[in-house]
Amino acid sequence: MDIDGWLRRIGLEQYAQTFRDNAIDADVLRDLTDDHLRELGLPLGARLKLLRAVATLGTSEQPPASPEITPTAPRTDAERRQLTIMFCDLVGSTALSARLDPEDMREIVGAYHRCCADLITTAGGFVAKYMGDGVLAYFGYPQAHEHDAERAVRAGLALVEAVPKLATAAGVPLQVRVGIATGLVVVGDLLGAGAAQEHAVVGETPNLAARLQALAEPGAVVISLSTRRLAGGLFDYRDLGTVALKGFAETVPAWQVLGASVAESRFEALRASTTPLVGRGEEIDLLLRRWDQAKGGEGSVVLLSGEPGIGKSRIAETIVERLSGEPHTRLRQFCSPHHQDTALYPSITQLERAAGFRRDDTDEQRLTKLEAVLALAADDLREAVPLLAGLLSVPTGDRYPTLDFTPQRRKEKTLQALVAQVEGLAARQPVLLVVEDAHWADPTSLELFDLIVEWVPSLPLLAIVTFRPEFAPPWVGRPQVTLISLNRLPRRLRAEMIAHVTGGKVLPQEIADQITDRTDGVPLFIEELTKAVVESGLLVEAGDRYVTKGPVTPLAIPTSLQASLLARLDRLAPTRDVAQIAAALGRQFSHELISAVAAMPRQQLDDTLKQLVNAELIFRRGTPPDAQYTFKHALVQDAAYGTLLRSRRQQIHAHIAATLEDQFPDIAVAQPALLARHCTEAGLAEKAVVYWHKAGQQALARSAMTEAAAQFRKGLDALDGLPDGPGRRKQELNLQLALGWALSVKEGFSAPEVGETFARARALAEQIDRPEYLAPLFLGQWLFHLCRGEYKLALSLAEQLEKIGEARNHVVSQLGGRRANGLTRLVLGDFVAARALLERCHGLADPALRSGGGMLTPAFLYALMLADLAVTLAYLGYIDQARSRLNEALSVARRLRHAETLAEVLFRASWIAAITGSPEMQRHAEEFLALSTEYGFSFFFGWATAFHGASLTAVGQAHKGLTLLTQALEGLRANGTVANTSLALMWLAEAYAMVGQPADGLNCLAEAARIIETTEERDGEAELHRLRGDLLNATGDSSAAERSYHQALAVARLQSAKVFELRASISLARLWRKQDRRGEARDLLAPIYGWFTEGFDTLDLKEAKVLLDELRA
Repeated sequence: MDIDGWLRRIGLEQYAQTFRDNAIDADVLRDLTDDHLRELGLPLGARLKLLRAVATLGTSEQPPASPEITPTAPRTDAERRQLTIMFCDLVGSTALSARLDPEDMREIVGAYHRCCADLITTAGGFVAKYMGDGVLAYFGYPQAHEHDAERAVRAGLALVEAVPKLATAAGVPLQVRVGIATGLVVVGDLLGAGAAQEHAVVGETPNLAARLQALAEPGAVVISLSTRRLAGGLFDYRDLGTVALKGFAETVPAWQVLGASVAESRFEALRASTTPLVGRGEEIDLLLRRWDQAKGGEGSVVLLSGEPGIGKSRIAETIVERLSGEPHTRLRQFCSPHHQDTALYPSITQLERAAGFRRDDTDEQRLTKLEAVLALAADDLREAVPLLAGLLSVPTGDRYPTLDFTPQRRKEKTLQALVAQVEGLAARQPVLLVVEDAHWADPTSLELFDLIVEWVPSLPLLAIVTFRPEFAPPWVGRPQVTLISLNRLPRRLRAEMIAHVTGGKVLPQEIADQITDRTDGVPLFIEELTKAVVESGLLVEAGDRYVTKGPVTPLAIPTSLQASLLARLDRLAPTRDVAQIAAALGRQFSHELISAVAAMPRQQLDDTLKQLVNAELIFRRGTPPDAQYTFKHALVQDAAYGTLLRSRRQQIHAHIAATLEDQFPDIAVAQPALLARHCTEAGLAEKAVVYWHKAGQQALARSAMTEAAAQFRKGLDALDGLPDGPGRRKQELNLQLALGWALSVKEGFSAPEVGETFARARALAEQIDRPEYLAPLFLGQWLFHLCRGEYKLALSLAEQLEKIGEARNHVVSQLGGRRANGLTRLVLGDFVAARALLERCHGLADPALRSGGGMLTPAFLYALMLADLAVTLAYLGYIDQARSRLNEALSVARRLRHAETLAEVLFRASWIAAITGSPEMQRHAEEFLALSTEYGFSFFFGWATAFHGASLTAVGQAHKGLTLLTQALEGLRANGTVANTSLALMWLAEAYAMVGQPADGLNCLAEAARIIETTEERDGEAELHRLRGDLLNATGDSSAAERSYHQALAVARLQSAKVFELRASISLARLWRKQDRRGEARDLLAPIYGWFTEGFDTLDLKEAKVLLDELRA
């Protein structure tokens, strides 16, 4: 037995060292006495806890757990509840006591107390305390009802009516004031005993009830806003407006209750929300028709939309039951609110269920089971097994070769493998796919569903997807998709549902009418309220019907599922704490895990879970101890969990986390997000940070950037619970850097949040002198400022990184800084300096360091340096040298098999083609666009679209080019991108010129000029002046055109941008030829053409040669 682990599970881990120092092990543990523990220095509370835990050793096969989370009597533990509190006071009691004999006064107070107790108890309330002439009562504790606010108001009205009628020996007329308020409180902790036993209540609500009582006139009932909303139109009121109450900073609205109203419909009176559940004949028929079509090979998707509890899951379950006798394959996936950041969680759990994984399975057994499941859909498992085994964290050992995929490619291949599984199963027999609660799906699962929806029409498959209205499915409107929005049940179906809930037994008509009328067609309300009535003790069975034991009291529509659940749980008191522990575990939980956490004798736990199953609060699949349980509704779980006091929640989650670490290490490794959630809820901030970081890194490895960003953010939130210090700052720096790069890929390099994240990381890094943080930090900030056109800041960061790298001899920092410096100077138009810097990078990239791929590795930076150098050489007119460097960069990128490296290089390839007029422009642009689309690179997708538009314009498809360029610029601007948008505007101007809209083209160039002047982005400045000259020439203003051409030549010569000097010379020579200035044109063009020694296959040099030959003729 592990003494340290045992102490941790019972919440006394601080004494582990004391036990070790005194040689206390498992052999002597049971011999410990209170005297022994006192000698060890343990305080009384710790001694009592430890002795109680020792006493449970050997009473169960399950390991002992913390007494704080062992199920206890529900009425003594404090808990969170929505409570309606009544405060009533006898009017004028002080004056009465002054003029009456004490014995007479005692008689009056006694009669008053008895009247209050009788009426409050009859109404379902609990007299919590007598305070002389005052009475404090709770409605909703210790026994909850679905309509406690209404009960309190009715009891108050009964009191103000009954108290004046009390017969007293003194013959003194009496009156009472009543104040009622509803709100969230903490209640429990037994303080007294007897008829007036007091359960302490903490919160604003009791104070508000007392102040409202003081506000009331004699014989009046005054209620708060919250009580008024719950009671709805069941009563008539007088609005007292907002009133100032002692102890409340702001005025409070209040109402006096005048009496019961004559509202016909309780639903209308209460304005209850709708959560329908069953009775969907038309919907079922439509689904069955779609199934028949699917069996014929015409697959479809049916979307079931509706509010919580409206009946989506019951419809899906009905279809599953209807088809159980037909040959088909059934796939069910459940999305989870606790796993929205876990990529492909529904697929993972579905595969684990299908494979029949057990906790005690070895890796070999799990792999064998997985192979058997996958073999049902495919014959060739060489790639599918290692991919999906990786998804399920099952090692493949030497049975399968390692798949050498980049994270992005692995993600894509995994999605393909999952789709192939569905296709393979559908090839054998029809498939029914049910996806429940898609509003909780993780982003990667939504990508998978997208792929499945796309393939559905060609498969014998029916997919049913349920979701809440707040989710907007992207599949609506497709021909193979049908959307069903579920509405409330018509009246005739309500009686059928009541009969279903009662098992066919007939309810008394008065009760049945109340349920039918007051549930107003909400199936879940019908079901829950009917069950509450049947379980209330109000009815007794009499053959095929129920009869009442006494007067029928009005039945309220449950204001929420939580209220209905609490009423049922209070009647099933022994199960209530187990339900709370289960709710903390999650929507789904295993018998094995709850056994380890609850620490109850096996038979007692089995019986308790059986009661919950019989009450249909949870469903069970399988037989204990191998059973799996699922809460019937997510809202049922939420309601059970919501009653837990924060301190008790923390105790339960802490014990769950410790249990998972100690007894379920495979889960801890495979699902760090699960451990992170429990540690977070437990207040174990240090562990939570570690697990959230692991979960984020796991998501990054799967290229699930959305999930990764969410998990890194949760890790940062968890850091708030740790004291400041070097360790905390280092953890935050790790998280901020990881979040920054995840957001860069997810949102775009120039997104504002990216800059904020890296700025915070920079502030932290300045306090931590560690070289490994330099490159990711400085390059992250540099790239952010570069893409936003903030070139001075970008240049400063690049130079700083290069200098620090040189000072510390840190290769990655030197290479990254120098390459960033070179690229920044390139964009600024200083091509000569850029070339020198980039060529100096070559010596830093040792060939031995070029093999490993990934972000910010030497190989990644080397490939980008080559590509940036190629762009620079192209501007300078060394076309063939540029191609050579580009081809080398492409070779490195393809060899690395790293998608982002290849995307970066293809960006430069398209850039070079655009500025040189290369015939390869369209090929590079199309590959760049395909890659960006495949991997969801938002920033690169915008530029790939722009390059594709420019390539289409270059081959004469200007209208298509115009559309693509416009879309690209809108997307780039939306995420804050400024860098190089002046070039994109120039391409757009060319497209406008080709479609005969020179004025629009000139507007684009004016915007580009503003960007150049604002940002100093001058790499395309010469081309801007040349294009303006072309457009002005097209409008007939040849003088202005000539001035623009001369400006283009001046800038190009200043920058040594030979490619643009050649292009400007061609444009001006053409103008002069038209003006019959052939000699000037020849003298202008010949020297620059003669300068070139390479690149003669480019469009510009070909045109220059043709023009020069004409001028010489």
